[in-house]
Amino acid sequence: MSSTVIPGLRYHDAAKAVEWLCEAFGFEARLVVEESGVIVHAQLTHGTGMVMIGGVVDDEYGRLVTTVMEAGKPTETVYVIVADVEAHAERARTAGAEILTGPSEQDYGGSNYTCRDFEGNIWNFGSYNPWT
Repeated sequence: MSSTVIPGLRYHDAAKAVEWLCEAFGFEARLVVEESGVIVHAQLTHGTGMVMIGGVVDDEYGRLVTTVMEAGKPTETVYVIVADVEAHAERARTAGAEILTGPSEQDYGGSNYTCRDFEGNIWNFGSYNPWT
């Protein structure tokens, strides 16, 4: 099975993002494309899910999107299903993520927590699987 929806995020320091997202959240780097010392595209997987990230580049596509640092606050969030929410939150906290809420049980099932990464993006991790 593969994802049919893949979020894309821009980072001012995409090289750090690849390393940090793998360390803090358990992503695995599937593909990293670098041009002139800048990561222009990276595919990070987590289970059957994926996020694509890239550095800030002044090109046609780059002028269409922004970053949290430029916008002043996040314009989207990402939800990732994890088996052990407590352990995942502790891993993220240890790596420097700012835990904003939880971990806590949810009325709709499962538990989750919300955190902020090193550039201000908001991430949600939980055991609730909307597919099941």
